[in-house]
Amino acid sequence: MNIPNNEELLKAGVHFGHMKKKWNPKMQPYIFMERKGIHIIDLNRTLDSMETAADALRGIARSGKKIMFVATKKQARDIVSNAAKSVDMPYVTDRWLGGMMTNFSTVRRSVKKMQNIDRMLSDGSYSNITKKERLTLGRERDKIRKVLGGVEELNRLPAALFIVDIVHEHLAVAEANKLGITTIGMADTNSNPGVVDYPIPANDDSSRSIEIITNYLTSAIKDGLSERNKAREEVAAG
Repeated sequence: MNIPNNEELLKAGVHFGHMKKKWNPKMQPYIFMERKGIHIIDLNRTLDSMETAADALRGIARSGKKIMFVATKKQARDIVSNAAKSVDMPYVTDRWLGGMMTNFSTVRRSVKKMQNIDRMLSDGSYSNITKKERLTLGRERDKIRKVLGGVEELNRLPAALFIVDIVHEHLAVAEANKLGITTIGMADTNSNPGVVDYPIPANDDSSRSIEIITNYLTSAIKDGLSERNKAREEVAAG
């Protein structure tokens, strides 16, 4: 997928920042102008940042490492979960559990519990329990799946996080930074772009803006995965 042009970003509303009174001065280099009390993001800086982030993600995918997608805002959830699934990557779109990565072993235990309940309910291991108990277990499994279903296949910490709205997802950003995990994040005019490794200045409230950036970065991950497969095939062919 080619990088979107300025006109496409404009149509998606990527340039609309927050009201001036809500700005973070650290976003100054990415702001083009102020219009009617609203900051307008410099789309040339957005495009440069998108390309840089895409190169990083392509390389991570090529190396066979996992990239976790994080977006718990309502308008981003479906866009991000669908994008993550399309490249077989983990995602968190319901809520970020404190310790999701810094206490990863606890998260894995919860996932195993969910899988055990699943297996037992389907293979008849619980045939001797009451209907009410089955319902209770089913609800417990669904509750865990809602929060952790997107990381069910993640057996070790991801190499990178792609984050929509680094202010909203500050817990995820903090955990990634503590563990030295690479961070790529959409940064609106109210954020500090310095808290992530690859900030992308953009409107992180509009679903169209989230979609155009998420889809471009996902296509870079697809390219990295296909380069990896091609290299492996060449090695296998001798």
